[in-house]
Amino acid sequence: MLNFKNIMPELEAMGFRNLANVYWNAHTPQLYEQIVRRREGSIAHLGPVVVRTGHHVGRSPNDRFIVREPTSADKIWWSGGIEGIEEAQFTNLYYRLLAYFQNKDMFVQDCYAGAEPDRRIPIRVVTETAWHNLFARNMFIQVRDQKEAESHSPEFTVINVPRFHAIQELDGINSEAFILIHLGKKLVLIGGTSYAGEIKKSVFTMLNYFYPQESVLSMHCSANMGKKGDTALFFGLSGTGKTTLSADPDRLLIGDDEHGWGRRGIFNFEGGCYAKVIRLSREAEPEIYECTRRFGTILENVAMDANSRRLDLDDDALTENTRAAYPISHIPGAARDGVGGHPGHIVMLTCDAFGVMPPVAKLTEEQAVYHFLSGYTAKVAGTEIGIKEPQATFSACFGAPFMALPPVVYAGLLMDKIREHKVGCWLVNTGWVGKPYGEGERIKIAYSRAIVRGIVTGALDNAEFEPDPRFGFLVPKTCEGVPSEILHPRSGPADQGDYENRARKLAEDFKANFKKFEADVPQGVLDVMP
Repeated sequence: MLNFKNIMPELEAMGFRNLANVYWNAHTPQLYEQIVRRREGSIAHLGPVVVRTGHHVGRSPNDRFIVREPTSADKIWWSGGIEGIEEAQFTNLYYRLLAYFQNKDMFVQDCYAGAEPDRRIPIRVVTETAWHNLFARNMFIQVRDQKEAESHSPEFTVINVPRFHAIQELDGINSEAFILIHLGKKLVLIGGTSYAGEIKKSVFTMLNYFYPQESVLSMHCSANMGKKGDTALFFGLSGTGKTTLSADPDRLLIGDDEHGWGRRGIFNFEGGCYAKVIRLSREAEPEIYECTRRFGTILENVAMDANSRRLDLDDDALTENTRAAYPISHIPGAARDGVGGHPGHIVMLTCDAFGVMPPVAKLTEEQAVYHFLSGYTAKVAGTEIGIKEPQATFSACFGAPFMALPPVVYAGLLMDKIREHKVGCWLVNTGWVGKPYGEGERIKIAYSRAIVRGIVTGALDNAEFEPDPRFGFLVPKTCEGVPSEILHPRSGPADQGDYENRARKLAEDFKANFKKFEADVPQGVLDVMP
């Protein structure tokens, strides 16, 4: 037992019996010692710990279920593809999991979700491995005061047991892996997978259920803040540059992935970052790169030379989805309190593989809601097994798998807050411009940074714009630091017929995807459809 508190009565109240050693709120060096002693990971050059997650190198969306129970069943967005599981199935699996833990060591990390003091939620993460406990310590907001830690009473609990497997036939689920979320009990069970992102996203799902019911908009976005306190939000799916573009040396990073927007402004849900690091560039992304060389950082499935212990961030032999989990304090320009004012700018990021979207476009309020509900980006070859040609993909609110409530709930809150605080909204394409994937090149990060700089400084507000004839948004004619010829992809390709075919096909994909929202959005949003 570590760090003084006797939490056995609390664990016994949950049903745990006959535990071996319980490591409560172990600090990072203590967890490092356990990781090495238990052979859960290896120490790389300069101090990060390198771990492997087995055959689960990413999230398992088909193994994720929300329990059908009376307090939440009528509120969940079941039609969006969320799978349900009966409460009896959850209970049976839970009892077996409790039995599995007998005579085993346990790691318990007590922390918070939500940086705003009036909104923070005490949580507890219970794990069977030390490295998953370090992940929780990195990702959530640590309890620094010992007396506060001893009085910690968790509202949410996550139990992560990767070596415990479900039985498909007995449990009625899709595989040996499971992520079961019981919103009534505020309890999550994770097993059969070592991918640590399941811990993070299960807490996010619970926050996405509870916060909006208190008029707090929960968002899958990064956020940063200028020296004068001006805040900007960056929505975007994986691979669009959300983490990269928010980590700006000239601005304070509030957080890289999950935030709430409440009465006082923006607040980070987390205390750490979980960044993709495949082919990370020291020159283009220096702050994130340095985090891969720090004590305390966890590197998932990153290649490492067994002798020199040096990393190879370009090696994708295990997965394209290599990750680094580190406390936000590893970023020199981080806002340690995790809060900011109401945003002045919202940037919606997309990685368009078809060369149709301009590098930047200004959006009206209605267009912002339309693109928020659409959540467009493209998948390209190499990002997922089986992807050989670019595919348009849409994820409502830029995070549909984690949005427990219907998307129009979040969209309504967003519209209200944009109007109340007079927020400027923008669409930024970090993908291919003019020529599609396979023919052209992805836009340079330096150009995307220049565009974002023009947005957050207000310089782009004064640009001369012209409307896009198909999508209706306004495209600037000039932007400092960006060649003017790439700002208008329509005028670039020599084969205008080919460009128009690509643009028409993408617009049709947008409209087909949006049909499921047409009955629930205001007419003004329908009027801006391409």
